[in-house]
Amino acid sequence: MKSELGTATLLGLAALMLAGQASAQEQVIKIGHSGPLSGANAYAGKDNENGVRLATEDLNAKKIVVGGKTLKFEVVSEDDQCDPKQGVSVAQKMVDSNIKYVMGPYCSGVAIPASRIYDSGDVVMSTVGTNPKVTQGGFKNLFRIIASDNQIGSSMAVYAAQVLKVKKVGVIDDRTAFGQGVADEFVKEATKQGLTIVGKEFTTDKATDFSAILTNLKGKAPEAIFYGGYAPQAAPMTQQMKRLAFNAKLLGGDTLCSPEMGKIGGDAVNDTVFCAQAGAMAKEGSPAAAFKAKYKARFNQDPDAYAAAYYDQVMLIGDAMQKAASTDSTKVGAQIHKSNYTGVAATYAYDAQGNMQKAPVTVSTFKNATLTPLASY
Repeated sequence: MKSELGTATLLGLAALMLAGQASAQEQVIKIGHSGPLSGANAYAGKDNENGVRLATEDLNAKKIVVGGKTLKFEVVSEDDQCDPKQGVSVAQKMVDSNIKYVMGPYCSGVAIPASRIYDSGDVVMSTVGTNPKVTQGGFKNLFRIIASDNQIGSSMAVYAAQVLKVKKVGVIDDRTAFGQGVADEFVKEATKQGLTIVGKEFTTDKATDFSAILTNLKGKAPEAIFYGGYAPQAAPMTQQMKRLAFNAKLLGGDTLCSPEMGKIGGDAVNDTVFCAQAGAMAKEGSPAAAFKAKYKARFNQDPDAYAAAYYDQVMLIGDAMQKAASTDSTKVGAQIHKSNYTGVAATYAYDAQGNMQKAPVTVSTFKNATLTPLASY
């Protein structure tokens, strides 16, 4: 009996030692995610988070070894509510938790103040905040992983002038850093293209009734309206345009390329909404198409605007760790600056400010309430 107990004890100790050795040979890398997980833009925040999760699962399957240890990637996701104050609080929490890699924030108005906190903690911050000010803080480890407002807004202006052949446009923005920024860039390029801006109106990212500003613009007879803002406002705005018999096109940036436009706006968005989104067209057989299928199989829904970009950047971080032979955020950030990484949405090469050197943009519309790509630039 004693002999059997002794054998069992020895076996138990051996198992514990092996488990300890396995643990010692593994290094946990926490990937933070900051985005709106509640409120009107929660659909986007969850989609972004899904892109991060899918990438960490794929990196874990690769069993990347750095410094003799297998890296294990884990996601830490926080709700910043697209609110600057909350976003700064989330940033401080991430830094205090020694998280060195953060995906987000989603909203430019959050990304700008939060970037200072992340920089103070030597965090590699990867954001889809498109306002040009996001990358003007001089922070060496900040990366904008999609096209900026000037690329998105100007692409839509060129399309309006050269393809839609409109002459007169109105402009509405929601006064957020994103909405105002992309609208300003549209106006700059539209003016260069010879378009006439017949009127400018403002709303908020909480508004639901746009009848007054739409009636005012309708009286000026624009052929198109550019809206700088998000899908939860753009979709009902399109419905209200239909009710007012206001037959202008509604143009916008990548936030209007969300499937939420079709879900909320229904038939009103068909052949009326035109949007410019970062990334190349997901042609059949392309990596983007394969990602879309993979995402749907994993989450039982189609990806939204940014999931692919979030996925790509997390995969690039893993690749940079391998090439730098380090998990130190400063060394990894420096390696990302040297990288030319081909992902599912784009090829990622960054300038000194952290902007993509070449960011493809696709213009789309809606058919049967479903986003339908038209052309890539």
